[in-house]
Amino acid sequence: MSFEKNLLQMKKLIKKKPAKSQSLAPFVIPEKPKYTEEWERAGLKIIENDFGIVFEKKIVYDRTYCHGDFQLKEVFDAFALWNSFQGVHPISTDGQHVVFFDTETTGLKGTGTYIFLIGQLIWNKDHFEMTQHVLADPSHEAAMLYESGLWKAGQTVITYNGKSFDWPQLQTRWTMNREHLPKLSDPTHIDLLHGSRRVWRNELDQFKLTKIEEDKLGFKRVGDIPGHLAPIIYMDAVKSGNPATLLKVLHHNEWDILSLLTLFIHTTKLILQEQYMDSSISSTNIGKWFSDLKDFEKGQSVFEQITTQYSTDEAAMAFYYLGYEYKRTKQYDLAYEVFEKALGYVQDGWKIKTYEELAKIAEHVKKDFDLAKLHVEEALILIQKTPILKEQQKGRRTHACKKRLERIIRKQTISRASAGFDRK
Repeated sequence: MSFEKNLLQMKKLIKKKPAKSQSLAPFVIPEKPKYTEEWERAGLKIIENDFGIVFEKKIVYDRTYCHGDFQLKEVFDAFALWNSFQGVHPISTDGQHVVFFDTETTGLKGTGTYIFLIGQLIWNKDHFEMTQHVLADPSHEAAMLYESGLWKAGQTVITYNGKSFDWPQLQTRWTMNREHLPKLSDPTHIDLLHGSRRVWRNELDQFKLTKIEEDKLGFKRVGDIPGHLAPIIYMDAVKSGNPATLLKVLHHNEWDILSLLTLFIHTTKLILQEQYMDSSISSTNIGKWFSDLKDFEKGQSVFEQITTQYSTDEAAMAFYYLGYEYKRTKQYDLAYEVFEKALGYVQDGWKIKTYEELAKIAEHVKKDFDLAKLHVEEALILIQKTPILKEQQKGRRTHACKKRLERIIRKQTISRASAGFDRK
């Protein structure tokens, strides 16, 4: 009998022991904190589930409730705009099962950082409804996470910096309780911080939500608790049992979430409006965003509107980006024309690139080597003069331009020689 057959027979004789099933220890519901009744008297409702208790506060808003310059019902106009939009965009949603979501935590990161407040705003039949869940104490964390309902599938979550902070924190805390909780869902996530940076880049100097509120949403907070004090206030409330100041943190969270909704309204209207009148900077940013998403037709349309609605100096960057759109569609004469208009008003870094684009069209399309040479020489002068480029950047740009210049001079020499030959 061969060695292989012997081995197979031996394997059959080996009795495999069945794997031991690892059963989870039953969940032991923690005791209620001593201050439970005091927090309840302060207006926080006690919710009990299989994992303990969580404190809950609900706030109901009418459709016409105003937050800053906007009524909450305008969010339905925003949903309608996205539903009629023929394209793909990072902040688009059909408006189904949308949750405006924000958290407050005891720290910035780490497994020892707890979420002590989860706030959610939804549309519920005929009104807007804010639900805030407050951690009773760390032993009741599973109860709060479960009660949040964020394990339910099919939701669209809208946050501000949620992709970098709130949701990763939630995932961490969920992982710590994964043996008992249902699996956390993987919702569609719209982070309005990224949208705000795209729309108001080079216009706003900071992107804190409170700054956006004052500059763009018509809302100014009075008597607000600074966000960095929220962890201290929560821990003091747990230690002392007095929730009075903690309720101000809930009010801070409420404002955050209402501003999320109005920011979504405002950003949507800016992106999908017919007339781009907010400012030339934000409008140009919106057009660039469409182009970056490969929606070139929409990007070109936005740039063209800006160039007719604003003066040349205000629309300089729109002219610049429009040049690339015309060049992409091989409308070289139009591209050359708008690049020339941008040239007198864009900043040095963009001006160098504009000279390069003009040189390319002059060299490869117009076959006007004298003109192409002039544009490259202007670019070389500006590269040396501008203070915005570091020496290494100047070196790279200079090398590229000199290489282009040498090629143009060779073509120029050949062209002149050819013209002289033809005359003979």
